[in-house]
Amino acid sequence: MLVLLKKEFANFFSSAVGYIIVGIFLSLTGLFLWVFPGEYNILDSGYAQLSGLFSLAPWLYLFLIPAITMRLFAEEKRMGTIELIYTRPISKLQIVAAKYLAGLLLVAISLIPTIIYYFSVYLMAEPVGNIDSGAFWGSFIGLLFLASVYVAIGIFTSACTSNQIIAFVCAVTLSFIFYFGFDLVASLSLSGAIQGIYCFHRHQQPLYRNESGSNRQSRCCIFPKCDNRVFPFYTLDYQSKIKQLAPCRANTRKSVVQIMCDGFSYL
Repeated sequence: MLVLLKKEFANFFSSAVGYIIVGIFLSLTGLFLWVFPGEYNILDSGYAQLSGLFSLAPWLYLFLIPAITMRLFAEEKRMGTIELIYTRPISKLQIVAAKYLAGLLLVAISLIPTIIYYFSVYLMAEPVGNIDSGAFWGSFIGLLFLASVYVAIGIFTSACTSNQIIAFVCAVTLSFIFYFGFDLVASLSLSGAIQGIYCFHRHQQPLYRNESGSNRQSRCCIFPKCDNRVFPFYTLDYQSKIKQLAPCRANTRKSVVQIMCDGFSYL
């Protein structure tokens, strides 16, 4: 597994993909936080906080992470090397885990340099150190969990097709639905019945409750953890089916609609 993990991670930097993804993320966050005027600009806000980073980063990752993960399985299928991987003395779980951890490691590398923003605001605060460190580190960990969900969704869509563009589009769509879609549906004024069902399901489900009553905090922590476990499992299950039906090449050519239906059928 470690050999495959090193291979997948090295592939990101053997080409320009890894450098471009990390460079785009750090450049855009730096420009919006420090250069471009607006709601995300730290200097314009007048407060020692980094809320702009954690509002902007999820939307950047929504497009950058699918660009990372779209090739993990799709390229292997297109080149016909997926069968060679299956012949190695490793389980399908280890194959999925290696590709998942490789994508997550690249995301972590892009996120770690943003800690510099924390120390910059820490030193610029009046007085020095007047920053809510707990809020920053809590949001930082939460953003890492959210990025891990995006990676899990990305490898699932990549495993469903041999076309990288289709994998990218499906990953962006599913990630948007899980990040913003449910809240958007619940906020529609014309969907009172849907909103009522959604709110009841969201607040009554035992998974999102804890005895202390901090439902919002527990949902923020548990929901990404559940998706991190669920989507790699879906990928593993889908790969098992594809392996059993390997002679039938028709399964590797799917449309966007078919892949979306497969994803929601698992849910």
